[in-house]
Amino acid sequence: MKTLICATRGGNLALAQTHTVCSMLKEIHPGLEIEIKTITTTGDRDRRTALWTLKDTGFFTSQLEDALLVSEADFAVHSFKDLPTRCRTGLTVAAVCRRKFPQDCVLAAGSVTSIDNLPQNAKVGTSSLRRAAQLRHIRPDLQPADIRGNVLTRIKRLEEGKFDAIVLAHAGLQRLDLNDKISFCFEPSQFIPAPAQGALAIQTRSNDTVTCNLIAAIDDGNNRTTTSAERKILTTMHCGCHAPVGAFASIDGDKIEITAFISNVDGTNFIRRQTSGPVAEAQSLAENIANELLSSGGDKILKDLENS
Repeated sequence: MKTLICATRGGNLALAQTHTVCSMLKEIHPGLEIEIKTITTTGDRDRRTALWTLKDTGFFTSQLEDALLVSEADFAVHSFKDLPTRCRTGLTVAAVCRRKFPQDCVLAAGSVTSIDNLPQNAKVGTSSLRRAAQLRHIRPDLQPADIRGNVLTRIKRLEEGKFDAIVLAHAGLQRLDLNDKISFCFEPSQFIPAPAQGALAIQTRSNDTVTCNLIAAIDDGNNRTTTSAERKILTTMHCGCHAPVGAFASIDGDKIEITAFISNVDGTNFIRRQTSGPVAEAQSLAENIANELLSSGGDKILKDLENS
């Protein structure tokens, strides 16, 4: 069995995710050798630009995809929520790994067990318009403030007293064994995550059938279905992954339930919809809920954002 080269970002979380994927592959394919190649992305170099100001896609993924396309790597491990919804020509997502923790969570100074416990006018660190809009919608007094850097950097800034709280993805904290830092977690159907949050996407070259087949062994069918439905909402609405849009899908038996929202930045025009139906109709259900969000005022929100 040939040695595969895996492209990944070099941060602690990216490496933890990559080692998890490599372990899964080696367990299924005994004797498989994997060489890890770390690559610095635009997002790793630029730690100052607020993510919601970005117009281009692939801020954290493009350089990994470049390595695949020139055969400097055989597969790449991505946080699926960072991967642009339009797949680059010549590449494919060969596997979507099982996700257990799609929800957002809050890390706060002091004893805080719910968003109601945060102090009046609390300064909450987040690099996401989606999170900021939901925070303002729930608690208009809260003051979301931009924060960049890796997970440990953000936690350090909280501990230094620069924020009253920060919002992070539960999955990242769990993969870094930092669950003890969490004050509380949101219900994902209430505080809606980014599409595909918590899932790992394994990308390969479309024409590399050997690698595609090896990687496909760790694909999780249900999570491919739910994350594809969530991402379908983004593509239908023609909005980028940094827009104040959230989507969460879950499967129970042969039924899928999808919850999604779009909001203006200050959370005052908050449009939320929910739908359910057969799993086999996941894509059409996602398209329908996206169109409903647009027709209910979401199209104007997106136009205003584009012009701001």
